Amino acid sequence: MMTITQVSKNLGISTRMLRYYEQVGLIQSQRRENYAFRVYDENALNRLQQIIVLRKLRVPVKHIISILNNQDAATTVEIFKENISKIDSEITTLSTIKSIMIRFVEEINEKVDVRLKLLTDDALLSVIGSLTFSDNQIREPKENLSMEDLNKAHEDLMRLDDKDVRIIYLPPMTVAASFALGEDCIDKASDMVNQFIKESGLLKIKPDTRGFDYNFFLEGEISGEKIHGHEAWVSVPPGMEIPAPLIRREFKGGLYAAHVLRDWDFADWQRLKEWVETSDKYDSDWGSPRWESAETGYGYGLEETLNLYNFIEKHNADMSYLQLDLLFPIKEKEHKQRSVKP
Repeated sequence: MMTITQVSKNLGISTRMLRYYEQVGLIQSQRRENYAFRVYDENALNRLQQIIVLRKLRVPVKHIISILNNQDAATTVEIFKENISKIDSEITTLSTIKSIMIRFVEEINEKVDVRLKLLTDDALLSVIGSLTFSDNQIREPKENLSMEDLNKAHEDLMRLDDKDVRIIYLPPMTVAASFALGEDCIDKASDMVNQFIKESGLLKIKPDTRGFDYNFFLEGEISGEKIHGHEAWVSVPPGMEIPAPLIRREFKGGLYAAHVLRDWDFADWQRLKEWVETSDKYDSDWGSPRWESAETGYGYGLEETLNLYNFIEKHNADMSYLQLDLLFPIKEKEHKQRSVKP
């Protein structure tokens, strides 16, 4: 038996992802007698390893549910064939683009005049028309592929480019906040906020309300070990009464790099961080005080629940309908102006 924290460390996946897999019925946890936390047995661990491999093969979660909960081999084969077809289409598309770019390089190298207007309509049509697309064939996979090869291919495909990241400004707002510590902190913090939303009728008072949350870690007073915590927010009208144990917080707003969480792969946080670190326009603003919190700290990245109204009002906070935006705090780079000599 392993706790959710032990599973997260051993398999390298987040506790949030484990919670999601359990909510959609892919795995099951157990409760030991006189033990407060969820634990996972050998069957659950084996199932998790299968899920991890299938996700790295780019099989969608809804298809994984069908594969693992269905004993019919024909169904599994059809799902794999469908995904292979999509991959073939992507390979063909990328190979076409690659072939055209290679031909452009050859054209430029063959011309002496570097001022050649290569991208005129005639030049474009000439280059494309001369292609044989010999590189546009799907090659057989090499033998003896390892898990390391799969991990590298997965990370290469998941890397974020400029087209994947949005730059947004969050305005100042008043929020009702709840926080909790320990292994079930995410459920506890979220449940308190969801209960407040329902009991206060907040969605009728403020249909455009927004929901956020974030992870944090505190230093244990006795053990010295990091204690996992979670805080959940919901925006409220400035004068609204906020009952205990919820806390009123004033969010100052700010600039964020935003990216939709893909398939509950929280490694997207690290990929978003890497995008910020290599940006030529923005610097990280992680840790800057954008709200005041003596209990949990401030200035972290936020996760926003998209379409909060429907998620709560229509789907009763069903995890299978939850979609998150990852919000990384940033600031614009300071570009020194060149002095102009008289």
